[in-house]
Amino acid sequence: MNVLVTGGAGFIGSHIAQRWAERGHRLTVLDNLSRAQLLGKEQRSPRHNWDLLAAHPNVRRVEGDVRDEALMNDLVASADLIFHAASQTAVTASIERPDLDFSNNVVGAFRVLEAARRGGRQPTIIFCSTNKVYGENVNDVGVAQDADSYHFEELYRHGISETFSIDLCQHTPYGCSKLAGDLYMQEYARLYGLKVGVFRMSCIYGTRQFGLEDQGWVAWFTIATLSGRPITIYGDGKQVRDVLYISDLLDLYDAFVEGDHPHGVYNAGGGVDKTLSLLQLLDLLQELTGRRSPVTFAPWRPSDQRVYISDIRKAENELGWRPEVGVREGVAALVEWVSANLELF
Repeated sequence: MNVLVTGGAGFIGSHIAQRWAERGHRLTVLDNLSRAQLLGKEQRSPRHNWDLLAAHPNVRRVEGDVRDEALMNDLVASADLIFHAASQTAVTASIERPDLDFSNNVVGAFRVLEAARRGGRQPTIIFCSTNKVYGENVNDVGVAQDADSYHFEELYRHGISETFSIDLCQHTPYGCSKLAGDLYMQEYARLYGLKVGVFRMSCIYGTRQFGLEDQGWVAWFTIATLSGRPITIYGDGKQVRDVLYISDLLDLYDAFVEGDHPHGVYNAGGGVDKTLSLLQLLDLLQELTGRRSPVTFAPWRPSDQRVYISDIRKAENELGWRPEVGVREGVAALVEWVSANLELF
């Protein structure tokens, strides 16, 4: 197949591209390398994932912007499968520059959809959405706490499902922009017959993730621990997320692409069996590395969810998928990769 990956220099996009390239498909990988510019301020090898893709002869790398209408029309025209991973990904950045957040996340998604609609090829589209579409309402469903973590009370013991209300809540500009893209993807599937999978991702982590303080917290904590950097926790550190290892996410995408569902919205997370709080991750990293970064605490960030755990039963039932990589196994793999590549940081 002809496969287009937007945001292909990023953590998720580069893993998607590598998997499909290794299967022998023809890949076009698009990125404007804005993330590389951001990483370049803090890390030594911001183009690492982009450069790795050059090793695959069936990968064509295109440095360009998903908001470029003419470019997207050209790239989508020959695509059988599109992974739309290009995005502005940080809540904090969306508050500082909501205009850029909107143009990247809303206009970018619209450019992909319009090119697919007009192109006539009817490509399958995988859209990387986020749990932030559920907004701050998640804090109001009944949240209790233990010594080192928050958890949902009994009513939401399976987590937040895809039917959870997205109305009348605070989202932050990032949550709004991703929700707009999410809804446009659903509507284009319904109106124009596109096969579209919308995946509302919780905390995805794994190798080749260049985490920063405001995005990619599992990787950031790991990098900070192994490189001796201090960590700032915003809030009390009991915030909980379900975590999903990158290979499990790619397996979920595969299940949709290969399945017979014409379209669908799915939570993409580790579910109730694979969760971590910030404090628990610090303890786990100390067990695995024998190190612990100095930690300071700062006020809560706007609209931070005390606990978010995905109800993944829809993906299990409709797509026959379950995450396989355990928390300790996944974090250990990340620790091993960071340890072997400390010069990148």
